[in-house]
Amino acid sequence: MKTTVGIAGALAAVLFAAACASGGSEGGGPAQEPLAAFYDQEISWSDCGSGFECGTFEVPRDYTDPDGARLEIAVKRLPSDGADRIGSLVINPGGPGGSGIGYVSAATSVLSQQLRDRFDVVGFDPRGVGQSSPLYCLDAGELDDYLGLQVASRDGDGDLAEVTDAGLDELAESSRGFVESCQERSGDLLPHVGTANVARDMDVLRALLGDDGLSYLGKSYGTTIGAYYAELFPNRVRTLVLDGAVDPDMDQLEGSVQQADGFNTALTAFVEDCLTQSDCPLADGPDTTPEEAVDRLLGLFEEAAREPLSSSLGDGREVNRPRLESGVLAALYSESYWPKVRSGLTDAFAGDGTALLKLGDMLYSRGDEKAFENSTAVLVAVNCADRVSPRDIGVYQRAAVKAGEDSPVFGPALAWSALPCAYWPEDAIAPPLVLDGDGAPPILVVGTLRDSATPYRWAQNLAGDLESGVLLTWDGDGHTAYRVGDRCVDEAVDTYFLEAVPPSEGAVCDL
Repeated sequence: MKTTVGIAGALAAVLFAAACASGGSEGGGPAQEPLAAFYDQEISWSDCGSGFECGTFEVPRDYTDPDGARLEIAVKRLPSDGADRIGSLVINPGGPGGSGIGYVSAATSVLSQQLRDRFDVVGFDPRGVGQSSPLYCLDAGELDDYLGLQVASRDGDGDLAEVTDAGLDELAESSRGFVESCQERSGDLLPHVGTANVARDMDVLRALLGDDGLSYLGKSYGTTIGAYYAELFPNRVRTLVLDGAVDPDMDQLEGSVQQADGFNTALTAFVEDCLTQSDCPLADGPDTTPEEAVDRLLGLFEEAAREPLSSSLGDGREVNRPRLESGVLAALYSESYWPKVRSGLTDAFAGDGTALLKLGDMLYSRGDEKAFENSTAVLVAVNCADRVSPRDIGVYQRAAVKAGEDSPVFGPALAWSALPCAYWPEDAIAPPLVLDGDGAPPILVVGTLRDSATPYRWAQNLAGDLESGVLLTWDGDGHTAYRVGDRCVDEAVDTYFLEAVPPSEGAVCDL
């Protein structure tokens, strides 16, 4: 699916293209006006411990007004100590809202030794994230209420597939309140956090690092940043790996509904594995089928909607259906969490929701109040800013019902999670671009067959949209593929970064 640009969007795109074309050098050399001041700055690196260096650089808040307000972008790198240094490798963990600063801090585990020997590993917090002019909407208490909202359903079990009129009013009020808080706390930044601007910031960073071409690893939403970069700066691409690909052609509602399919696939894999384990709480006897196990899980959710589970955290939160769903959903991001969710479900069937509540907290970074507030705000803001979404709540209601039919465990909640976009201010929605990366060298897209958060078909779609896209498939479970345990994937990605040669089109790795 391709997205066309309307008249207003085309005008904005022309302005942006003119600014980018005149603003960036092909390497680290002098830039032309009007963005010369940004491309000609230097990062003052300082030691920030454990061999890392930290610094900041500035970008225009609005690229159509480079003389206006500026944003400060935080960056961190692990310099290579190898003799055959190739350049810098910029990495991003996704989100939206994920911290590149935090991700690069884990460079020794997220990248192979041979890549660390040949590249300076660099991470930056995208605009609005973490240490880079952060965006805020709800405070921590308000966010707890927002994420734990359980509305009235027609059958009384808290199922968001069918809600009462009063429940619809609650959902609308909650979503409008989220957007209004974003405008109150971060109104000046809100129109400028879209992915296209993040990609432009990354090109400024590329130039300041002295690289003629960008080498980049983006995971999950980080693949969208990479796709935008390939579209805006195809001649400045060296190597891009887009792992756990997001299909950027969708609006947030479409993406949420399709994401439910991915989580449904991951849940099926978890349940089938669970039934082979002696401690599986979803088994009701030795002959329990996967369908019966899922029904048992849904029964737990329905009971929690009527009577919340207990928690030993003592923070006043009810362990209701939304919080149980979040806990199970969080654990489906990685196969390594499957034992934890089995244990958490065992406790939940005994009436204790503490373990699943903690797993859900992990999904939203709740252990750090500022990260909790910021990452969730950015997640919503960027998703709503990148594409125009439906404005009629009835569209979301119908999508929730359909999602409930296809993915009964997570579908309705994920469909309704897109509702803030129905109230997003129009001046904060970026003009859409056709993302085909025409003119870029080969771009490696990695897709996992049973990826929970980014369904495999998204990787197929993105690789197909990109003129130079090459798809590598991993026959595995969990979210993303590189450095999660498959040697075939790791070797293919490393070879591509080192030699700028991708694997053959259609290559498949399996355990």
